Amino acid sequence: MPIRCEIISQDRLVFEGEVDIVVAPSTMGEVGILPNHAHLLATLELGRIKVRRGDEEDVFAVTGGIIEVQPNLVTILADAAEHVGEIDIKRAQEARQRAEKILAEGPPPDTDTYLKMEAALRRSNLRLKLADQYRKRGQRARPPGMGS
Repeated sequence: MPIRCEIISQDRLVFEGEVDIVVAPSTMGEVGILPNHAHLLATLELGRIKVRRGDEEDVFAVTGGIIEVQPNLVTILADAAEHVGEIDIKRAQEARQRAEKILAEGPPPDTDTYLKMEAALRRSNLRLKLADQYRKRGQRARPPGMGS
């Protein structure tokens, strides 16, 4: 018996479908969610979300958010999320270079700018790492169809 999973970012529905397991990076550590899981509400960290259906596994980069688990539904409200097959490697490399350049020039005059650049660097590094890991292993190059 599968569990329904929905991954929603601020601007779109990233994934929805019936899955066997969801693995997500919470602030309590990595959590694995199976059908009939106990209720859970947790904060997500920057990392990867894996959803598996049979032999198929899809991987998503997530930059934080919350996960709500009910016995038959996992809802992930992500700050930002994308399937590894959607990652624009060139754009991620350019974002990393911009952030590294700004941080190399010394601390910005205000804390907000510094924190934004540091977060941008962590996001780009995550996106590039996941794209490299999963594309080399033959991970599905394109995201799954919706409503599967």
